[in-house]
Amino acid sequence: MATVKKKICLIGSFAVGKTSLIERFVYDRFDEKYLTTIGVKVSQKALPPVKNPRGGQIIQHTFLIWDIAGLEKFDSVVANYFRGAAGALLVADLTRPETIDHISRLYDRFSVISPDAVVIVLGNKLDLYKEENQTLSALKAKAVEFKTELTLTSAKTGEGVEQAFLGLSEKIGCLNE
Repeated sequence: MATVKKKICLIGSFAVGKTSLIERFVYDRFDEKYLTTIGVKVSQKALPPVKNPRGGQIIQHTFLIWDIAGLEKFDSVVANYFRGAAGALLVADLTRPETIDHISRLYDRFSVISPDAVVIVLGNKLDLYKEENQTLSALKAKAVEFKTELTLTSAKTGEGVEQAFLGLSEKIGCLNE
């Protein structure tokens, strides 16, 4: 079995739940208190092994998860955070439709710096989401535009969180090993 470390970025607007998603995935906890991420925070987690369908090799990824502060401006420091990433979760807040539009700019910037990285779109705060078709349609359209999949998550309840990270691991394993 091969063990491989991969840099993963969580990217999205201010207060979409990036830090809470990481806390839920890495430590299986959720905190109601809001803490703003300043700059970047890096967490690490070993994932269950996945089988590469091309070669049959078993791969265990250890994700180095970069929690990047809400990006209202883009500068060379942020560009350096993206460099070398194998994947990214583009996070939008289902209760704030304007965050969906913002992920297009973030995707464009990220894909220029890490063009071979795997990306998955997340709609977070599913626990607060009131079924509203326009928001979900807009998010699905972004996933189609980026030629990727959409996963709906709730950092609070844990719904979809592990699925999102494990799905990213599988896509990275299929493409990059």
